[in-house]
Amino acid sequence: MTPKILEKLKEVEEKRDIEILLAVESGSRAWGFASPDSDYDIRFIYRHEKDWYLSPWDKDETIEFMTEDDLDGSGWDLRKTFHLLLKSNAALLSWFYSPIVYVKNETFYELFKPLADACFSPIAVSYHYLSMSRKYLEVCRHDEVKLKSYFYCLRTALTGRWILEKGTVPPVLFSELLVLTDDFTRSRIEHLTALKATKGESYFHPNDWELFGFLEEMIKENEERAKSLKGGNVDKNEMERVFREIVNL
Repeated sequence: MTPKILEKLKEVEEKRDIEILLAVESGSRAWGFASPDSDYDIRFIYRHEKDWYLSPWDKDETIEFMTEDDLDGSGWDLRKTFHLLLKSNAALLSWFYSPIVYVKNETFYELFKPLADACFSPIAVSYHYLSMSRKYLEVCRHDEVKLKSYFYCLRTALTGRWILEKGTVPPVLFSELLVLTDDFTRSRIEHLTALKATKGESYFHPNDWELFGFLEEMIKENEERAKSLKGGNVDKNEMERVFREIVNL
């Protein structure tokens, strides 16, 4: 699908008169537990010509598209990207660690990546994933659960645990988060991962109540420990300097 994705991104650039600075895969394909019928979740950052940023008026800063062959695209303008970075937006931060990259302006990446790391707020990102994991835990509190939801709960809970244990931006690949589990639990999760690769998005699976209990306890502990986390190290003057440099690339 990569040639089709690149063709679509090029079409978006020409139609919207923009330059895509970074385009990556997000969602289950980037996380490493896609189903055969999973969409391609393409996420990108783009910029306009310099004069576009000199207008006093608010403008549309998002581009979205959906194609018939399951390409789900969503992009943010550079200015919106900086506003979200200031808030340590979890989705934005994860894009810079995606293992699947379609477009990458190296100069932009080298300028922006240090800001992304510095602005990372353990407490903000932790609470983001904590909120998601609590929601998915309740979805999974049934005798039969959609395997997709089970993995969303596992990923968000383990991501929250990573922040508590490591204090760094969590990895995108789900397999890298499994270092936080014991061998027995990891083996059960890996078995489910292999199963998910053969089942559609709508597949329901009998609940593993022992694994569910593991998740429930982890989320409860994450919630208690997250209270002691700190914020990011935001330097707005440095962010402004980098923004101007990227606009003038």
